Amino acid sequence: MNRKLTATPESQLNISQNELRFFTETVDAGRISPLAFFEAGDSCYKDERFYWQNADKTLTLVGIGHATVLESEGADERFSQISASWKKLCAALIKEENDKEPVLFGGFSFDPKSVKNSVWSSFPTAYFVVPSFQLSITNGKTAISINLVTESNDAAEQFEGLRIERDRLIHIAQVEESALLLKPEVVSIEELSKENYMKSVEGVTKKINNGEAEKVVIARSVKLNFADEVSAVTALHHISNEQQESYHFGLQKEGQLFFGATPERLIEISNGRAYSACVAGSIKRGKSAAEDRELGDELIDDSKNREEHQYVVNMISQVFQTFCTDVMISKFPRLMKVRDIQHLFTPVEGKVEQGTDIFSLVQALHPTPALGGVPREIAMEMIRSEEDMDRGYYAGPVGWTDTAGNGEFAVAIRSALLDRDSAYLYAGGGIVADSESEKEYDETWVKFRPVMRALGGKLNG
Repeated sequence: MNRKLTATPESQLNISQNELRFFTETVDAGRISPLAFFEAGDSCYKDERFYWQNADKTLTLVGIGHATVLESEGADERFSQISASWKKLCAALIKEENDKEPVLFGGFSFDPKSVKNSVWSSFPTAYFVVPSFQLSITNGKTAISINLVTESNDAAEQFEGLRIERDRLIHIAQVEESALLLKPEVVSIEELSKENYMKSVEGVTKKINNGEAEKVVIARSVKLNFADEVSAVTALHHISNEQQESYHFGLQKEGQLFFGATPERLIEISNGRAYSACVAGSIKRGKSAAEDRELGDELIDDSKNREEHQYVVNMISQVFQTFCTDVMISKFPRLMKVRDIQHLFTPVEGKVEQGTDIFSLVQALHPTPALGGVPREIAMEMIRSEEDMDRGYYAGPVGWTDTAGNGEFAVAIRSALLDRDSAYLYAGGGIVADSESEKEYDETWVKFRPVMRALGGKLNG
């Protein structure tokens, strides 16, 4: 990715107007709770915040305010549009060597061709932001950056204003006491279109047996209604505490928060190497260690789940062979165990070919057979015709990239759209030739459980 790395004395802030410039400055911040920093932005930046923590807890990102926003309403071209806009920004970057790389954070909708009216109307097919204030915790070390994207000739005054605001946010995060974050009070749980879901599973199973597809993922939604409006920090606090092994994410826009705790990495690029995870096939956790082992063995030996998993391995392997060299793929799946569910998991990695950015890989990988189906386009058409909902950003790619070309995207499952005093939760499963609608329905409840529990909902068992 092209960059202009330049020393930044104050005079750099005063070069001529009408030229796009991207300034950044980083300070060490001691110990700050990322959620306390997130909450510090509540009064002035309520709809302009994001949160990210990777699964191994080596990186946490919090963004407050918008230095700039990149959007697209395109379909296939949305990936290249965001990529081109980001490259233009990166070329305008002015930073000192020790400053952190600015990040771009956001996500893509699952299906840009979905035309159903839905609660996702404020989210375009691609939505990304560069934060004005960027907290990053890398391997335990906390830094806070300010970012300014401008064509104005008063950049020096703007930048000084950002410094003052940065210090205010840090002070709030360090000094003010956080409120006790109790779980929301759920007043009702609505199953949305259960009957349609059951019919869809049966209909898709029939089509698969007729040879029209090999696998199709069908999802459904439930709605939680709360006694009061639920804050974004409450949702993020509880999902982060309860799903320790997962990626945690949150993205705010126009009064809504899309958030979740997903076990599934789509793609990571770090220092020129790409990493992905083939995750498909699942079973519940056992009530004891012995039962857990038995269920894990059952999952590994189950032909339906192994078949589902192999579709994903084949597809991701093909993408890596196209965009990477030195590709390494495990021969056999292993178990990935998170709090409520265990999955079949196969890691893949390779060296990224020159000229390939993370958006190229995201486009090639999305949707994987674990969230769409096989063949991809036929499965997507079946999803459009059979699912009685718009998935929005559920099962889409969500994540970040930086001005050095590193980045990571996860698959946004185990997720929900929080809309003030209600939330829409999403879950699905892969339908193949021997799928049974009741078993598929039961499996969705297992997948609802992580977010349901975090939001105060309860399920029998």
